[in-house]
Amino acid sequence: MGFFGWIIIGIIAGYIAEKVTKSDHGLFMNLGVGLVGAFVGGWLANLFNLKVAGGFIDQMVIASVGAIIVLFVYQKIRD
Repeated sequence: MGFFGWIIIGIIAGYIAEKVTKSDHGLFMNLGVGLVGAFVGGWLANLFNLKVAGGFIDQMVIASVGAIIVLFVYQKIRD
């Protein structure tokens, strides 16, 4: 996936994580959380030997789950 594809996935995954965790962030924070979440989600998928086809939906789910985990941990550390 190209550079712009990763940006779109990052923004959407960050937005989904923001809504699930009831956070309030801006566009750039959502992008950052989404991109970090994509790495965390990908690492966890490899750790648990999940076979991901690599399509847009698969990548979006992995990135969103990772972003939710990142925001959850961030909120627990911050509180």
